[in-house]
Amino acid sequence: MFHSLRFRILASFTLVILVTMGTVFFFINQTTQNEIRQFQESIDQMRAARMESELARYYSKFRGWGGVQTFVEQLGNLYEQHIILTDANKIVVADSGSSLIGKPYNPDSPGRNLVPLGQARPIGTIYITAEPDTDLGISSLQITFNRIGLFFIWGGLIAVASALVLTFVLSRPILAPIRALTRAAKQLGQGKLSQRVDYQGKGEIGELARTFNSMAGDLERAEKLRRNLVADAAHELRTPLSNIQGYLEAIRDGAVQPNTVTINSLYEEATLLSRLINDLQELALTEAGELKLIKQKEDITGVINQAVAAVQAQATAKGISLLTDLPGGLPPSDIDSHRVSQVLHNLLNNAVAHTPRGGVITVAARWQGKWIEISITDTGEGIPAEDLPYIFERFYRVDKSRARATGGYGLGLTIAKRLVEAHGGKIEAESEVGKGSRFTFTVPVFST
Repeated sequence: MFHSLRFRILASFTLVILVTMGTVFFFINQTTQNEIRQFQESIDQMRAARMESELARYYSKFRGWGGVQTFVEQLGNLYEQHIILTDANKIVVADSGSSLIGKPYNPDSPGRNLVPLGQARPIGTIYITAEPDTDLGISSLQITFNRIGLFFIWGGLIAVASALVLTFVLSRPILAPIRALTRAAKQLGQGKLSQRVDYQGKGEIGELARTFNSMAGDLERAEKLRRNLVADAAHELRTPLSNIQGYLEAIRDGAVQPNTVTINSLYEEATLLSRLINDLQELALTEAGELKLIKQKEDITGVINQAVAAVQAQATAKGISLLTDLPGGLPPSDIDSHRVSQVLHNLLNNAVAHTPRGGVITVAARWQGKWIEISITDTGEGIPAEDLPYIFERFYRVDKSRARATGGYGLGLTIAKRLVEAHGGKIEAESEVGKGSRFTFTVPVFST
C-alpha cells in the first residue's frame, strides 16, 4: 500500500496542505508578535509621558526632590518598570531599585528631561528601563491560536478530506493506463508479442504508451525475422546440401562419374554454403562490435573502379549498361578498402539482380567536406514504399520468393549498413516502384 502511486499522491497532497497551513500560521504569529510589540511600545510611551508629568508636578508642589524616593518606588511597582531619577547635576535622587541613590549616573542611553511648565531649564532626568517581556512569543501564540486556531483545524481537516477525494478521482485516469501497461508488459514477457496498449493520451504517460507499443512492434518484427531466419537458413542450407548429398550418392553408386563437371557442380554448391556461413559470421561480428577494420589512406576512385570491373561481366551478360561518374581530384579516403569493396559488391550485385535487360546502373561519387558520398543508381523495378524502411534489417527481403536469382537470404544490405557505420558513415536508400532505386553511403576523407 505504502508503495502504491495512489498513496504517494495522497501523501503529497497532505504534505502540501500541512506545509501551506504551517507557513500561513507562522506568518500570522509573526505579525501578531509585531502588533503586540508595537502596542507595548505605545503603552510604554504613554506611561513615560504620564510619569514625567507626575514627577514635574511633584517637584513644583514640594519645591524640590525631597521625599521623592517613596513616590518613585510606587511608580516602579505600579508600572513594573525600573525608574531612576537624577537631578540637574546628574546625581541620583530616587531609584525604584534603591541601589543608586546619591551616586552620579551617566548611562549610554539618554533619559527624558523633566521641564516644568513655564521653565526653560530641566529640573532633572528620568530613566525608565522596561522589564523584558519573556512571555511575548507565548502570548502571541496563544492569541493566534485562540483567534484562528479553530479555523485552521477545521480547514486542515476539510483540506485533507478533499485531498483524499481528489486522490481517488485523479488517480483513476492516471492509474488506468499504467495498469494497462503493466498487464501488456506481463503478456509481452510471456511471449505474446501482439500486445498493445490502447491509450491515445498526451503527456508522459501517453509517450510511455507509444514507446511501449513501438517496442512491442519492434520485438514482434524481430521475432518474425528470427523465424524467417530459421526458415530461410534451413532452406538455403538444405538445397546445396541436398545437391551435394545427391551427387555423392550417385558417385558412390557408380551412376555418375567424378569428372570435371561433377566436381565443379559440387564446388559451386559448397561455395554457396560457405558464402552463407561467412555472411552469418560477419554479421554476428559487426553487430557485436568485434569486426576489426584495417583503415588506411586509400584512393577511393581505384576502389570503386575495381568493384565495377568485378561485376561488369555479370551486367554485360544481362544486357545492363554499367556506368561511372567519378570526378577527378577526389581526396584519399580513410577506409578499410576490403570492407568498402564488400559494400560496393553487395550494392552492385543487388542492383544487377533487380535491374531488367536494357537497364542502366550508374556509380557516382562526390566530395562533401569531411566525407565522400558514393551512390549506386539503377533503373530497376524499385522498392515499394512500405518495404523501404526495413530493407537494411536482417533477413528482410522485398522479394519474398526464395529463388536464388532474386530472393537471396536478406543479409547483403544489412552487412553493407554495418560496415558503413563501422567507418563512421551512413547509408540511405531512395526508390520508386517502376523507376528504380538509389543507394547512397559515405566514407571519411583521410586527414593528416
